[in-house]
Amino acid sequence: MSTVAVIAIVIGVVVVVAVVLLAARRVAENRRERERQRERLRSEAAGHRQEAEAHAVTATEKHDEAERERERAAEHAAIADEHAKAAEERERRAAGAEDRAEREGRAAGLHDQRAAERERDLE
Repeated sequence: MSTVAVIAIVIGVVVVVAVVLLAARRVAENRRERERQRERLRSEAAGHRQEAEAHAVTATEKHDEAERERERAAEHAAIADEHAKAAEERERRAAGAEDRAEREGRAAGLHDQRAAERERDLE
């Protein structure tokens, strides 16, 4: 073999080795980049899970709070109904007392009139 052929073969081998090394380097860089992306996505997913858990706890607390408020509202409504019934009863009693007051007033007027008649009879 001639020297030129040996040099050409050596240059060809060196070029092929260089291309293989560059390709291997590129593959390694791509793997590292994918691993960084995966780690970033894992971190984001963990953050979202933590936020979801916090919101779930808050939702449960607010649900319980709403239930307590509805119970209190029902209690207040029941008390309001009782007060309304008591007010109606007192209004009925007041109307009855007013009727009796009018009757008693008329009776007082009648007796006052009769007393005046008797006093006139005495004269």
